[in-house]
Amino acid sequence: MVEVCALASGSNGNCYYVGNEEQAILFDAGINCKQMLLRMEEKGLDPEKVKAVFISHEHIDHVRGARVFCNKFNIPAFFTPGTYYHVSSGNRPRLYRFIRLNSSLKLGPFAIFSFAKNHDANEPCSFRVVIAGHHIGVMTDIGSPTELLIQHMQLCNILFLESNYDEKMLWEGPYPWPLKKRIASGMGHLSNIQALELVTNFANGNLHTLFLSHLSGENNTPDIAYKAFETLHKQYKIIKTSRFAAGDVYRF
Repeated sequence: MVEVCALASGSNGNCYYVGNEEQAILFDAGINCKQMLLRMEEKGLDPEKVKAVFISHEHIDHVRGARVFCNKFNIPAFFTPGTYYHVSSGNRPRLYRFIRLNSSLKLGPFAIFSFAKNHDANEPCSFRVVIAGHHIGVMTDIGSPTELLIQHMQLCNILFLESNYDEKMLWEGPYPWPLKKRIASGMGHLSNIQALELVTNFANGNLHTLFLSHLSGENNTPDIAYKAFETLHKQYKIIKTSRFAAGDVYRF
């Protein structure tokens, strides 16, 4: 049995849980340790099972809780070197390991693939993890999809995919123009429509479950993102995530 859960997903913090009956790993730790523990407890997930945290990039909504959580449970965080050296010293855990872009490693029952993504960070990466024959992708903050990302996505059965902003809300909203351009750039984030097009054009028969992830608090809502995927509701199980609470635990 495989368990997956979005402990936090949004512009204020991201943390994704993947595990089985005995072990688990986290992808990103963008909420504080107290919230991570509370949300795991609420969902019946045991933090003692977590063996490592994999960090996608250095922005605070992905690393906020890494140091305290990893130090508390004496586990390593995995970073690319570029990410590690751009994380503030206050967010670096005592134990850490380096990962290389476009490589893989084995950790207990998990095979973790890390690959480069287009985002305005230092050596950022996305992930695909394989456990018990299930391929799970964590693909947020991806700006514009690369061919490599599409290749990994096509292997996924379960996908945490960025659906960051509604284009109308962004362009008509209060953000300053440089920030709007940064978000919508090829090194920023995917809109609902861009995420929909990515799945529509490139997903294949492997995919069955899609978590709409990393939603902006100012330029999107879970309902707007969900409605944007209306044409795919019969084809995939499409799940909303929350910026404020852990989602349901899904078991496969």
